[in-house]
Amino acid sequence: MPAALLDGKTLARQIRSELAVEVADFIENNVTVPTLTAVLVGTDPASEVYVRNKRRDCDEVGIQSRLHQLPEKTTQDELLALIGKLNKDDSVHGILVQLPVPKQIDTELVLDAINPLKDVDAFHSENVGRLMQGRPRYLPCTPHGVLELLARNEIPTVGQHAVIIGRSDIVGKPLSVMLAQRGKDATVTLCHSRTKDLPSVARQADILIVAIGKPNFVTADMVKPGATVIDVGINRTDKGLVGDVDFDAVREVAGYLSPVPGGVGPLTRVMLLVNTLAAARRLEQ
Repeated sequence: MPAALLDGKTLARQIRSELAVEVADFIENNVTVPTLTAVLVGTDPASEVYVRNKRRDCDEVGIQSRLHQLPEKTTQDELLALIGKLNKDDSVHGILVQLPVPKQIDTELVLDAINPLKDVDAFHSENVGRLMQGRPRYLPCTPHGVLELLARNEIPTVGQHAVIIGRSDIVGKPLSVMLAQRGKDATVTLCHSRTKDLPSVARQADILIVAIGKPNFVTADMVKPGATVIDVGINRTDKGLVGDVDFDAVREVAGYLSPVPGGVGPLTRVMLLVNTLAAARRLEQ
């Protein structure tokens, strides 16, 4: 029997509906509107689409969305000056700098310049440290989306072996920490390009999460029958968008499988809204 699909698009719509009620209640009680400000440097088409989708999501739940679009040749000092201005703006609750930024800009320096209380992407080193200690201020959006996909589909993590392929700072590393913490209680293996006999390690997974950035990288022989497979990858190919998992082949083996598109992506965006409301609550106390 083919794997059951984990529909992130429908789930994201449900969470946005819940969030709209919470945002309306917040506005009524605080006489201020949660506000998310995005900063986009350059004209990367994928980034422009992503920012446009975020704005649409904000409109749907009642969060105000602002955009600062800067030229490709913007200097690091100019970007830092804008971030400093946004940090001091009491009407701004969440700040995100759309990645990647042009090569003349130091990504880490820019992310650490954002006020940690307004860092709704949870990329600031202070917020990363708090996550490692098990007392996060905000959860990073894509890993949080993965956890919501599991939890709301009633897929248990306690005592399960979760194998993550990909050790990026955005997905793999934080997700490994989040799955291992109390309450989730998974046993986690974090794999990367130097992992020996990766297919054998992947086949041990009860929950296999793939975020490596290589189209159709995970094949059916890498998946334990009945396993849950979460595909975080988004790759643009001549045939359109595909994930890091060979969807058609793996669906014949897995128990649950997230599609691309329509799996983790919509949940990443909605978790940004969750963090923006949380930031507004903190800043308006």
